[in-house]
Amino acid sequence: MTAYRRRLAAVVTLLTGLLLAEPAELVAQDPVQSSGSPGRMLDLESVPESVGSVPGVANGPGGPDRLLDIPAFERRGFSTFGWIEAGIGANNSGSPFNGPVVMADRSWQGQVNQLYLATERKAETDGSGWDWGGRVDLLMGTDYVFTTARGLDARLYPEYAIENVASWAFSKDYGLAMPQLYGDVAYNDITLRLGHCYCITGYETVPAISNFFYTHVYSMMYQPFTLTGAIGSWKPDDTLTVYAGIHDGWNNFSDPMPMQGPWAIVNQSYPGAASTAAFIGGAIFKSEDGEQSLAVIGTSGNELSPLGSQPTDGSLVGNRTLVSTVYTNTLTDRLTYVIQGDTAWQFNSALPAGNLGQQPGLAQWYSFAQWVFWKFNDRWTGGVRLEYFRDNNGYLFYLPFRNVAEANNPGYYASGFAGNFWDLTVGLNYRPTRRWVLRPELRYDWFSPNTGVTARPYGRGLGQGIGTSGDRLGQFYAGCDAVFRF
Repeated sequence: MTAYRRRLAAVVTLLTGLLLAEPAELVAQDPVQSSGSPGRMLDLESVPESVGSVPGVANGPGGPDRLLDIPAFERRGFSTFGWIEAGIGANNSGSPFNGPVVMADRSWQGQVNQLYLATERKAETDGSGWDWGGRVDLLMGTDYVFTTARGLDARLYPEYAIENVASWAFSKDYGLAMPQLYGDVAYNDITLRLGHCYCITGYETVPAISNFFYTHVYSMMYQPFTLTGAIGSWKPDDTLTVYAGIHDGWNNFSDPMPMQGPWAIVNQSYPGAASTAAFIGGAIFKSEDGEQSLAVIGTSGNELSPLGSQPTDGSLVGNRTLVSTVYTNTLTDRLTYVIQGDTAWQFNSALPAGNLGQQPGLAQWYSFAQWVFWKFNDRWTGGVRLEYFRDNNGYLFYLPFRNVAEANNPGYYASGFAGNFWDLTVGLNYRPTRRWVLRPELRYDWFSPNTGVTARPYGRGLGQGIGTSGDRLGQFYAGCDAVFRF
């Protein structure tokens, strides 16, 4: 019995050390490290494992030891790592969906949002000449459905005339996605990325380790999650990085424009109608002391809009352009401020004529979001986020999105939420060790509809019938998740 107890104690000690082990000190985290934030996702030299740079999340050189690394791979420059994120949240209306709040979208339902695995070899850009690298990411969990790309882990457009209809689904809530699969070629201060990767716009990102809050801003949802193509970066010095590339369209891996068959393009005389090619480019400017950064990134190319509810109605093609600007300032050792402004438009969006004085068929959306972070100490950080998002023409929001992305549930969602969306979020990050972070938050969302708009994005009714919207203009939300890195 004594020997048994000793063995049991040894096992308990080992497991406790694995889960709670902490190096000698906690390294203070700053939301603006050398990679920058927005540079977290924009810096092609480190996308994204140390991308986090977010107060309260252990990243970078002070992060946890990786448990999955294999010595033989390490010697060749490869590393394997991951994390698991699980949480729960709920709204005050009793609706099973949290309205336009995505990723943490199910009310009173515990979610394993991300079981994330990545293998990476980083291409060195230290001026030593040629190098190469690459990365593959796998995401399993309830967040998978938001990161899929047509022709890879989502169905082709002609099947449903909408993006993100997942093809690697285990159920309505769980499935698998491959958000990144790319190779890098580097020469001195120039890097070329070829393949499938996260988009380089915006402040908040998909990986849970990269964000302060459990929930996300609306503007993140209405940018492309992934791109497939070639993106280059040039970093002539520590204060400037320039980006330019060609990709295959928003969340598109290998889906060509439908020139015939279901949802075929009606206006095939539109310039470049048969091409999915789009441009992405911009720059990050940083102060010499690294305390401030400004990123301006834009993407422009042709995208589709369905004309009606039946394939025989066809689709329209038109230019879609997005410009995202993020400014970050580390004001003190404790206080950091971030502001993001986006503007976007879609021509030939199949909207009725006379939409708020715009030319017929033009849809517009734009947003402003702000984050303020205050680091109390190395374990506790507080954050406040305020966003204004305008869907000028009711073109973007389809609720609940998880129903839209389910192959056997087309139609059980509502759309046409033209107006102003606001969200105010307050939260904490508690980091007991370098492996763990807990992120409780409180959030209030509200919607100011355009004149004549009767659809409601919050409350009961969402997802319960064809075109059925909610019954409220506002929503209180409370949630909390935990992230464990390995």
